[in-house]
Amino acid sequence: MQKPAQLGRFFYGREEINPMDKVDRWLLPDGIEEMLPEEASNVENLRRRLVDLFRSWGYDYVIPPMVEFVDSLLSGSGEDADLLTFKLTDQLSGKTMGIRADITPQAARMDAHSLKRSGINRLCYAGHVMYTRPKSPLASRTPVQVGVELFGESGLSADLEVISLLIEALEVAGLEKQYIDIGHASIFKALANYAELSKDDEAALFALMQVKASNEIASWLEEKVQKEDAARWLLSLTGLSGSASVLKEAEAILTGAPQAVAQALGDLQYLAKVLKQRYPMANLYFDLSELRGYHYYTGIIFGAFAPGIGNAIANGGRYDRIGEAFGRARPASGFAADLSAISRINIKTQQGKKGIFAQASESEFLWEAIKELRVKGERVVCGLGGQDKPLHHQNCDRILVEDNGIHIVKVLESEQ
Repeated sequence: MQKPAQLGRFFYGREEINPMDKVDRWLLPDGIEEMLPEEASNVENLRRRLVDLFRSWGYDYVIPPMVEFVDSLLSGSGEDADLLTFKLTDQLSGKTMGIRADITPQAARMDAHSLKRSGINRLCYAGHVMYTRPKSPLASRTPVQVGVELFGESGLSADLEVISLLIEALEVAGLEKQYIDIGHASIFKALANYAELSKDDEAALFALMQVKASNEIASWLEEKVQKEDAARWLLSLTGLSGSASVLKEAEAILTGAPQAVAQALGDLQYLAKVLKQRYPMANLYFDLSELRGYHYYTGIIFGAFAPGIGNAIANGGRYDRIGEAFGRARPASGFAADLSAISRINIKTQQGKKGIFAQASESEFLWEAIKELRVKGERVVCGLGGQDKPLHHQNCDRILVEDNGIHIVKVLESEQ
């Protein structure tokens, strides 16, 4: 008699298999996503339009590898990128490789080493990145990232160009209103340096700034900062946010602060003026305590937001030191956008036209008509195995029929 404990079990090779273990094999890891046809089509259509936009501005398209040695992949990108990067051992070299969590360092490597162009170099890209953990609850760990990097120009003209390009990218994506949050890393850095904060204290204050904890910041500054003016200026940053008018208010409050602060405020005022002229419908928001990527960026910082989405759909700024590790420190500015998130905001604008159904046939004449339609850019779905009408998921609103020896395209009756 077979023992009850053995019921329902069998062996495959040396491995004991329980049929009940099979029921969850379709599950994906938390935060790891697949894209089914409709969403994949939306993302790909948007990717093409954005890359075409970037190229129309003079940006050259590049395709960096998914994995690189971490020595290169994490150069200049800070601790945050290190924590987000999956690491594995290369079986050929024995060195540690990483699956990219950001494409910007790869673009910097290509600019410094692979291309070595003199003067201004513009690059754009689109591809998957992967995170060890989601950046926020319910966020994807495998989003599609699209972006641009401008190397070789230290002036505000570069920052102005990449912010302008981001606004136009959001327009192309179908976002009727663009919400751009702009700050400047130099303001906090200059004030922290003036306050003579240690690296640990600066990091602690940075963490408080991220959660806008005004009361905690005031108590911390009272305990840690001896210079009264420095403490006052640092505390004021949490309240200096709003429209461009807040920049004038900041000038008055930060009078007497280090020159780098005055220079940063002047830069922000210039950007506010020009961007408002170029894109009067864009919503520009200035926040002097906004420190996204503080350890990474060296100047202007900006992000794009959309109603109903808590996290930024794009982030960017100036990062002048990233090329040092590759032996070519070049000024740089750019942005990276979450293509997956953007594609879900306004799906209706991204859907392509429906296709044409061709009934199953062995006619060479019909085949030539199908080829001609495809050359013209039409999507033609051929019936197989005697199929005489399209299935719903084949997304066809027209049909190719023969009329007196001539093949013509007609609207499907159900679509009329």
